[in-house]
Amino acid sequence: MNVRIDSSWKALLESEWEKPYFLSLAAFVREAYASGPVYPPASRIFAAFDSCPVPDVKVVIIGQDPYHGPGQANGLCFSVNPGVPFPPSLRNILQEVSSDTGAPTPPHGDLSRWASQGVLLLNATLTVNQGAPRSHAGRGWETLTSTAVQRLSEARQGLVFLLWGSDAARMGEHIDRTRHLVLTAPHPSPLSAYRGFFGCRHFSKANEYLISRNLTPIHW
Repeated sequence: MNVRIDSSWKALLESEWEKPYFLSLAAFVREAYASGPVYPPASRIFAAFDSCPVPDVKVVIIGQDPYHGPGQANGLCFSVNPGVPFPPSLRNILQEVSSDTGAPTPPHGDLSRWASQGVLLLNATLTVNQGAPRSHAGRGWETLTSTAVQRLSEARQGLVFLLWGSDAARMGEHIDRTRHLVLTAPHPSPLSAYRGFFGCRHFSKANEYLISRNLTPIHW
């Protein structure tokens, strides 16, 4: 099957494209977009991979599934296009960035500036029906994204994985913690942010680790 995705990720996941689960997933996704609306735009399904090739990854942030409102999802977890109001989880993330690092709140919520510095912003599920969170969960995306995390863990060393919430923590089972720094916290959702996401200082801790490995820190 010809999958349009960054070449380094295409090679890393080469064994997946012809597996029955992925062929079934691809057929489901094609049908979903044909009957729509589905988010993100079809051209942005693999944006997380396309924006951060395997050799460039320094930090990995794992979300659940794309935003399900019109014009919100852009293929990067927690990110929205310029001009779109900050969803609550993103607002809390940027609040923690500010309190942790002193960085000012940015004028928009497009996190592609993080991706261009080596932050892989990967949702566990890469598509969703409008107004229906988790509507594409359990269709095969989680198998692909878990495999991506595991293969990345095996192929690279010295990465930082930021795992927020129980879904992300489950993805963390595929990470070799002897080779990478894994930081966990509650999800930044308003339902759980005050239970330990605020004050987790993951952004400064990630940069401290990168600096310790003589790598350029992320400008959060």
